[in-house]
Amino acid sequence: MTAFFGELIGTALLIILGDGVVANVVLNKTKGNNGGWIVITFGWAMGVFVGVFCSAAASGAHLNPAVTIAFAVLGKFDWALVPVYIVAQLLGAFIGAVIVWLAYRRHFDETENASNILAVFSTGPAIRDSVSNITTEIVGTIVLVFAVLKIAAPASSLGAMDELPVALVVLGIGLSLGGPTGYAINPARDLGPRIAHAILPIKHKGTSDWSYSWIPIIGPILGGLIAAFLFKIIS
Repeated sequence: MTAFFGELIGTALLIILGDGVVANVVLNKTKGNNGGWIVITFGWAMGVFVGVFCSAAASGAHLNPAVTIAFAVLGKFDWALVPVYIVAQLLGAFIGAVIVWLAYRRHFDETENASNILAVFSTGPAIRDSVSNITTEIVGTIVLVFAVLKIAAPASSLGAMDELPVALVVLGIGLSLGGPTGYAINPARDLGPRIAHAILPIKHKGTSDWSYSWIPIIGPILGGLIAAFLFKIIS
């Protein structure tokens, strides 16, 4: 249960700060309105830093099903715990998204653009093309998971500062690869908040775009598997 709550709380913190920075930038009448992509990418990186820092001792701070599955495939994590971790991650992401809605509730009310409202919760493509979109998610997740595996390797001497390099990796992915799809690179990060968007009583929210939702689930899982294969080759 310690690991379960570690993953839940860590993922919730990730989403509170990650979805929170998007809300600050895209919702009407906020202090950070129109802050831009750099603000969003830094906010997400800080969300990763805080989420990992607060949950590493309890659960190892996977905070992402793609990471959990990659560790299990490599024999670094018990397969019996994979469902427990994924449930915790999804629940934490959902809770985090609800908290963001509560914090920005009046600004959601002031925002009529349904696309901006959905963007707070989940990712979407700049150009809708399934092959290109899933390729982007695969590539971004390969970078993330491969880097995480290297950072977590026994040879690493980073110790307690592991959360900083992971946050910097996410920052780099957002700046360099985030443009086409918004870099979900994490099935729980997208699915949990998308469910929250679907059920919360948000004015002007429109559709939850379920037709796209499979891409930020399948793409990161495939990317994580490829990263695990590449890691095994060179380790």
